[in-house]
Amino acid sequence: MATQTPAALFLADGSRFEGHGLGFEGTALGEAVFYTGMTGYEEALTDPSYAGQILTFTYPMIGNYGISGSAAQYPRACVAGTVIKQIAHHPSHHLAKQDLPSWLDEQHIPALVGADTRAITIALREHGTLWAALAVGEAALGQAERRLTEFVRSATTKALVPSVATHRPFSRGASDGRRIVLLDCGVKRAILDQLAALGAHVTVLPYDATAEDVLGAQPDAIFISPGPGDPTDLSATVETLRGLIGRKPLFGICLGHQLLALACGARTYKLPYGHRGGNQPVKDLAAGEVIITAHNHGYAVEASSLPDSLEATMTNLNDNTNEGFRHRELPIAAVQFHPEASPGPFDARRLFAQWLDEL
Repeated sequence: MATQTPAALFLADGSRFEGHGLGFEGTALGEAVFYTGMTGYEEALTDPSYAGQILTFTYPMIGNYGISGSAAQYPRACVAGTVIKQIAHHPSHHLAKQDLPSWLDEQHIPALVGADTRAITIALREHGTLWAALAVGEAALGQAERRLTEFVRSATTKALVPSVATHRPFSRGASDGRRIVLLDCGVKRAILDQLAALGAHVTVLPYDATAEDVLGAQPDAIFISPGPGDPTDLSATVETLRGLIGRKPLFGICLGHQLLALACGARTYKLPYGHRGGNQPVKDLAAGEVIITAHNHGYAVEASSLPDSLEATMTNLNDNTNEGFRHRELPIAAVQFHPEASPGPFDARRLFAQWLDEL
């Protein structure tokens, strides 16, 4: 049996979790977070909202249905690194084109396998999201603690959205459909697919587009995408949205929800360990029903800070965080969760169609 490559996860609180690596050797630096989904690893690993994060899967077996390519939400892996209890080298699924270990190696993603993912999850639940280093190989292990110490001194999320957002405008969907401008902070493929399937013509602009750029595309409405990091990093985007209020209908999800809230005068804050996975119960306050939703975020809108012009529409039943709001007079609405799922339940997919029908 071949000798396994040593690897370890180093948390900023001094914790260390041992295991072994795959073929790619190197170091990942970022936030250590955990993901609670039993499936959907291909979507999660390619989700732009995970940029700059070291993703620990809580489910013990990952990779058993391989990598299809059709489930990917971005052209490449977006995570900084990943931690897996047991990885499948021989997947079984008719759509599988590649096994997960070889794909991670091709993507140059450091992976820690065989670590105690339950202990890591408990540590993050108790202490909150932590900066971390994931090192694979003797050379990386020898430098990991020093590199983590240096990284923590100046760690920030400011470069994350620019690393995954488009830099060139492009379009999707039918040319004669409702004209939607999507501000890209790290959009997932499923969002574009579902808007196009509903007949919309989507023009995707970079997150730093100006209000004049947006209005120049002559949209019927404006959509603000999900993405990684702290919403307060994007002060210019917030100002752009503030300048669009009252001029066009606005709808945001996840990071877009937070940015719209800031533009309307609310505040955001960092959650202790965030919401990541496909099993978050959310109550629709108007309908009085509970839907199960997909989440991927580390920040939230402070419910008590919503101005009088905004009405809360959704709340999280696990921790009572705000999950949605709408403007009392203007066509402005947002939700914190992911209606497109990918991965996750389909309970909230109807929200895209409802929004388009109201335009």
